[in-house]
Amino acid sequence: MVTTTPAVTPASSSTGLAFVAACGAGVLWGTGALVVNLLVEKHGFTPENISFWRFVVGAVVLLAVFGRHLSWDRLRPILGTVLLAGVAMAGYVLLWFLGIEQMGAAVPTLIALCLPPVIVTVVAVAMRQESADLQLVLVILGAIIGTVLIVVQHQSQGFGTNTNGAVLGVTFSVGSALLYAGFSSISGRISIALGAGPATACLTVVAAAAMGLSGFYRPLSWPADVPPQAWFLYLGVVTAALALLAFSWGAARLRPTALTIATLLEPLTAVVLSALLLGQQLSAVQWFGGTLLLLSIWVLGKRAAAKRPSH
Repeated sequence: MVTTTPAVTPASSSTGLAFVAACGAGVLWGTGALVVNLLVEKHGFTPENISFWRFVVGAVVLLAVFGRHLSWDRLRPILGTVLLAGVAMAGYVLLWFLGIEQMGAAVPTLIALCLPPVIVTVVAVAMRQESADLQLVLVILGAIIGTVLIVVQHQSQGFGTNTNGAVLGVTFSVGSALLYAGFSSISGRISIALGAGPATACLTVVAAAAMGLSGFYRPLSWPADVPPQAWFLYLGVVTAALALLAFSWGAARLRPTALTIATLLEPLTAVVLSALLLGQQLSAVQWFGGTLLLLSIWVLGKRAAAKRPSH
């Protein structure tokens, strides 16, 4: 009897690379969390101001690279979807920051990051795009529990939040999760229609325009000093242009469930970098949560590579 080793098909290879790209986007966003904290705590910039310039710089870079590849004939049929997705992209960031303002970082981050995988999985199962087997349920639970352990333990200070603040904070955070889940679900179609580069450029332009509306109630200003300028450029080039490009490329090849769980590497990255660069110690609970999260992502990566996504 002659046994043969199954060859890796282009589809499975592409899906595996897409999963790595989505994980990379989460890691890059995790580095941005430390930069945002620095700009808010030490330089006094508002989250809205940071998000606006992040999208503006990212849009400029993406248009410079991919602008010549934009095709109006391809964009016109899905223009409404692009506008909706760009506004959703700006909206989930803004609502997440507003939730943090109301009740600190822990609870809003938990809701904004952990709820989307549940939302997209329920929708995918309902639409018969995903099979609700035991492995998928365990992977989602593992990823959510791991993220909860990481973020809750990372919150080292208590916040005295009144009832109204708590209600507003939870409302903003749930809104952020819903928008992120929706954005993850439709961004793949946009990336397929336009290509990852042009799609990311279009979405970032729309997000920058949407975030610019925040200037009507909070002034938007470019920093005058060199260090903050460098951090703004880092956020725009690395965490907006590069990370969103990786996210869009992955979105065209992954199921929404895999896409949202892969980006849960964001809080893990932020916590690990805080320990390495800021001297903050990781607790045993955080190490366990990080291990659980990485294990869940590894299992999901193997699952995603074995299944060609349907769109």
